[in-house]
Amino acid sequence: MAKFKIKKSGDNQYYWVFVADNGQTICVTETYTSKQSAKNAIDVVKAKAADAGTDDET
Repeated sequence: MAKFKIKKSGDNQYYWVFVADNGQTICVTETYTSKQSAKNAIDVVKAKAADAGTDDET
């Protein structure tokens, strides 16, 4: 199962990565000053991703 993983950076900030079923990292985010902010960002992605469109800017 793909999952979000919250991690802590060397400067004590938080970020998350989205990892596929095969262990491949799909997405790495910016850092957040609190763990709750990182969790909130995950919730936003979960809520909005299903409705996200695609812009082909090639």
